[in-house]
Amino acid sequence: MRLEICIALGLLIIAQKVCADENLPLLKTGNEVYSNVTVLSTSATDVYFTYNNGRGMANAKLKNLSPELQKHFHYNANDAVAVEQKQSQANTQYHTYLVSHPSPPPPNEERPVTPPAAEQASKALWRMDLPGALSQARSENKLVLLDFTGSDWCPWCIKFDQEVLSTGQFAGYAGKNMELVKVDFPRHTPLPADQQRANDALAKQFNVDGYPTYVLLDSAGKELGRQVGYLAGGPDAFISELEGFSKR
Repeated sequence: MRLEICIALGLLIIAQKVCADENLPLLKTGNEVYSNVTVLSTSATDVYFTYNNGRGMANAKLKNLSPELQKHFHYNANDAVAVEQKQSQANTQYHTYLVSHPSPPPPNEERPVTPPAAEQASKALWRMDLPGALSQARSENKLVLLDFTGSDWCPWCIKFDQEVLSTGQFAGYAGKNMELVKVDFPRHTPLPADQQRANDALAKQFNVDGYPTYVLLDSAGKELGRQVGYLAGGPDAFISELEGFSKR
């Protein structure tokens, strides 16, 4: 099942159409105007870019751009609708899979006490695309949490996932305050090549060289704080740390 989902997600990756580092003085989408834009890539539906000389990162729907920019980025409305439908189906599949397939126990580690059934009922939902998470965070006035993990081999990643990230307490907090992005580096479950490249690029961008690493961003993509490695104390300790980051 895991391999089938990876294949399905891989089929949704759309070839990039423009060269990276293309510069635009302004980019307007709806009521938003971005200056000093550097285009990172485009898909059938979106253009991904940094703005304000790299201080922020965002994406914009091609359908909301001017006709001139739509033509420049080779926008095709029919292709975009088809891709959005497939992406929605794949995200539903992925979320269903995460809920029904919990992470394996950490090797040579004592199993944590199983949380109450009421707490288990609610699970946080993780996505795999940072630009989409940033866009959603801006629309809902939320933050973004990146989880750099080795989900199927890293003992401390698995332990923290069981004790904190998979709890109903964390899910409730995250649902109100942030979008969640899993940046995974598994050893036993191959990712689609484009997803792996995207994850590698994020690890390089945020200077991550160990797992787990949790990076909290504001909705403009600015880092507010990070936790490197395992943190004892369960969801209370982690939530308190995130609250401290957001108030700096």
